Formats: sequence, structure tokens, C-alpha cells
Amino acid sequence: MTDFAARRRMMVDTQIRPSDVTKYPIIDALLAVPREIFVPDAQRDVAYAGEDLDLGGGRVLLEPRTLSKTLDALDIGPDELLLDVGSALGYSAAVAARLAQAVVAVEEDEAMAAEAQDLLSEAGADNVIVHQGPLAAGAAEHGPYDVILVEGGVEAVPAALLDQLKDGGRIACLMLDGAVGELRIGYKSGGEMSWRFEFNAAAPVLPGFEKQRAFAL
Repeated sequence: MTDFAARRRMMVDTQIRPSDVTKYPIIDALLAVPREIFVPDAQRDVAYAGEDLDLGGGRVLLEPRTLSKTLDALDIGPDELLLDVGSALGYSAAVAARLAQAVVAVEEDEAMAAEAQDLLSEAGADNVIVHQGPLAAGAAEHGPYDVILVEGGVEAVPAALLDQLKDGGRIACLMLDGAVGELRIGYKSGGEMSWRFEFNAAAPVLPGFEKQRAFAL
């Protein structure tokens, strides 16, 4: 029988703390949420590996270091509403739910969204709403949001998401330029966005977040 609790502790001690993520609420959330239930059965034994995990259909579960450093940079407060875009089977939403007041998890894959609903209930994340629909459209009916977390690569940030961000709010995007990527936090003030570099990382581009390619004959 695999001791997943021990693997969670090892993940925190060998991947998270050495990445300078030390805020207690984040560490506590990562130790509490069973990452292994939010991956396909065939991936359970590698659920705590220090790499992106393939969820199928070009989607991944972000490596623990990337997610934890992103949450650290966002500095989510217990009174904040968070939009988790591309939540897949719900792991990031379950972790964020322990930091925020409530989470709206957007997933466009119907099967993933349905499974996420069950898994989040199993994990006791009762302050998460799963919204099934296009990732790039967000979930305007539940917003506006204090924080938006995008769970994958971004070549272009959809205007719809920025419109759903409160003034004074922030959004985390893993911006890609070819194979090179960097996590940036966008801050909204007076309707304008300003962006700050946080760290280097990469992940597959989410559907709807591709740069429009110029058509040429």
C-alpha cells in the first residue's frame, strides 16, 4: 500500500521548500490535499513527481513547484474570490480553496469537469464551484474576481478574463514565447494592466490561449 501522505511530505520538503515557498497556508494546503486522487489512475504512483503530469488531450497537471510558486506570488487572502482557469480534475482548485474564500474552477472538457466535481467533494473542497465551458471565456456570472489563476501555457491573454478581474486584482499567466516561458503576475489598476516577472517555467498552451497566427499566402 503506497503511503501517499509520506509522499506529500517528501514533495514539500524536496520540491516546495527548496523553491523558497515557505508560507504556512500554502505548505499546509499542499500537505492536506491528496494530489494522487486528482490524476488518472495510471498516474497515481507518479503523482508527486517534480514534473508536469499528462492528463490526456494535450492537458497537464502543473508540477508542484510551478503551482506552489505561483500561489506564493499571488498571495491569496482568505476573503478573496479566485477563478481557476483550466482546473482539469480539480487539484489546483482544491489547493486554492484552502487559501481563498471561494473558488470557481473552469474546465471545458465535459468529462473532466464532471469528475472534478466528484473529486472535489471527496476532498472536502465545498467552497469550489465547477463551471463547465470554454476556458478563455472564464465564468463572468460568478465574478468579478480578486484573483485569476491560469493553469497552463498562455501565448495571448483573452480579453474576457481581464474583464472579469476586479480593479486592484491580479492574474497569474505562464506566458510562452516559443519553448521559453515565464510566470508573470498581472495587476489591474484603473482598468489598465501592468505585468511583473516572477520565475521561469513552461507548460502546454491551453485551448483558446494561442496567439493568432498571421495568414500568409
